[in-house]
Amino acid sequence: MSTSKVGSRWTAPLRHLGQAGLFLLTAIAHMRLTRLQLAETLRQVYFAGVRSLVIIVTGGFFVGLVLTLQTYDTLTRFGAGDAASTVLALSLFRELGPVLTTLLFAGRAGTSITAEIGLMRATEQLDALDLMAIDPLERIVQPRLIAGIIAVPALTLIFNVCAIFGGVVFAVFLMGNDAVTFWGNMQASVELWRDFAHGMWKALAFGFLAGWLSVYFGWTARPTGEGVALATTQTVIATAISVLMLDFVLSAFML
Repeated sequence: MSTSKVGSRWTAPLRHLGQAGLFLLTAIAHMRLTRLQLAETLRQVYFAGVRSLVIIVTGGFFVGLVLTLQTYDTLTRFGAGDAASTVLALSLFRELGPVLTTLLFAGRAGTSITAEIGLMRATEQLDALDLMAIDPLERIVQPRLIAGIIAVPALTLIFNVCAIFGGVVFAVFLMGNDAVTFWGNMQASVELWRDFAHGMWKALAFGFLAGWLSVYFGWTARPTGEGVALATTQTVIATAISVLMLDFVLSAFML
């Protein structure tokens, strides 16, 4: 492999990052707040958010179930089984809720957004909008970008509730722990601003990131079936890596 090809492979992520940044700035510059845009944004929130509820609810319940099982089993060896609800709540609110919700959102809704825009590119629908003097950035990109920012925090909240319910099912109904102790320990350990609010700020940032990358890879997809498939894969990979990196940075600042 030649030196130029090796260099190109290493600089490709930086080139993508620069292009994605310019795309975002252009999209923000074209943003308009009209009644039509508001209606389309709500439609996209339904598409990206409401239609993701099944995977969010199911994933949240089983994450709570498994997390409580593992922590309860470990803590019981040290005579601290009652602290399982504390570990569950802090893990969910601080880290797992926002991160896992965004990863599920990227797999379900992010890929759909990328594929939809990529197919519009392949079938020349975006060019047709240009010919009709309709700005594709305003009509297509803006509602989907905003939908990600709205949907991910809302889905994170639902994910956390379902995960805690899974923890209650295991600890209280299956293991027979005292429900008052379970809820009391959780309420005593969770601080509204430090734990819950910080997690929701993370969800907001991750939603922006997931929406941005979804529309960017759809917008820049090659207009072929293979190009659209590659773009959806890139959306999942880029979102997962970016969210994990951003999570570390935000966690360091929020401690």
